[in-house]
Amino acid sequence: MHELSICQALINQVEAIASEQAAQSVAVIRLGIGPLSGVETQLLQQAYPIASAGSVAEGAELVIDNLPLQVSCEHCGRTTEVLPNRLVCAACGDWHTRLVSGDELLLTSIELVRDEQAIIEDVRTH
Repeated sequence: MHELSICQALINQVEAIASEQAAQSVAVIRLGIGPLSGVETQLLQQAYPIASAGSVAEGAELVIDNLPLQVSCEHCGRTTEVLPNRLVCAACGDWHTRLVSGDELLLTSIELVRDEQAIIEDVRTH
């Protein structure tokens, strides 16, 4: 299950950001995952509590946003949303397309708890 190693790398990145921002803990971690990323979101959700145990992210909510799969058509120039098994232009049907989005695994934001008064700051990572 490579989702556990992905979670461990995610926790390392979150801990570095939390340390840099002098945060006591993390409230929410938000990821964007495309359908061609090779990541099974259900397995990632299951691995997260194991990977985050004992870290500043332990108990934080993991929110996963499914990103669209989009291609740009070399024939008509349009960018359209497509299915994973059908990467042809949804506008004209041409197969000369370039992947624009859908293979990402992005850490999009983190909500940090900075002090005892539970001030939460949303840190955007991109």
